[in-house]
Amino acid sequence: MGAVAHTMQPAPVTIPAHPVNPNKPQFKDKNGASINGFLGLLIHSILGIVNLGLLFTGPGALLLIITGPIWLVMWNSYAIVGPNEAIVTQFFGKYILTLKKEGFRFFPNPLYWKSKISFKINNFESSKLKVNDVNANPIDIAAVVVWRVYDAAEAMFEVENYGHYVQIQSEAALREMATKYPYDAIEEKDLGGFTLSSHQDVIAKELQISVEARLARAGIQVLEARISYLAYSTEIAQAMLRRQQASAVVAARREIVAGAVGMVELALEQLSEKNIIELDEDKKATMVSNLLVVLCSETDTTPVVNTGTLYQ
Repeated sequence: MGAVAHTMQPAPVTIPAHPVNPNKPQFKDKNGASINGFLGLLIHSILGIVNLGLLFTGPGALLLIITGPIWLVMWNSYAIVGPNEAIVTQFFGKYILTLKKEGFRFFPNPLYWKSKISFKINNFESSKLKVNDVNANPIDIAAVVVWRVYDAAEAMFEVENYGHYVQIQSEAALREMATKYPYDAIEEKDLGGFTLSSHQDVIAKELQISVEARLARAGIQVLEARISYLAYSTEIAQAMLRRQQASAVVAARREIVAGAVGMVELALEQLSEKNIIELDEDKKATMVSNLLVVLCSETDTTPVVNTGTLYQ
């Protein structure tokens, strides 16, 4: 009898379920109802008077067992919301509402657990970070980020500590941006492009967009982000300074030579137009050489007065 071949079927692979968009916040502010705190205090006082009346009645004393604890728990219903503040409420671990209306407020449910979130503007200045720019030059860089919370539920439930989250994400965005641009336009490939030192407004706008994209999940708005400190690292600072000085000297020399050539050209034109003197090519070359030496020299020249003819 022939052997029967059996084909082994692979076991099905179980793919864990993921949310459709993991970057979409699960919590957003939900505005809820609350009443004026003084009105709640009036209701609370009436309930206290009723409890006091039940205390001196025989059958009503049994109701005091129910109304008494309610009266005590109601003291947890009061909350004071200041300007640019919000209160996030939970009911046994479930998010209920965010109260943004300022003043003395009273919650119908005294069992709400309340957390206060500030909407005020905050400043964060990063530490000096040591990174490499696009040309692999080590630089020290720091930034100031101006931010505020705009969604209390996101700041409360989406991240563990939104203040620490701002710090870490801001420094990460600063590191990423610093590696995309050169410190200064030293090399030919950098000319005409954006640099960290000379295009601070453009760099600041890009940094703000990058930081805000990272912090949007936490309900945080970035009002401004700007570089506060920028310098070459100590190990290459002197070399880069000498390189910048050399570039400045070359640029200055280029301007001096261009101006000297223009002055020599003007002198030759004036001599020719006014027929002051006729110079052959050799004398023109000598005159151009002398003028360029005088105009381009770093030190004062000492003229030699010729008392003979032009050919001596």
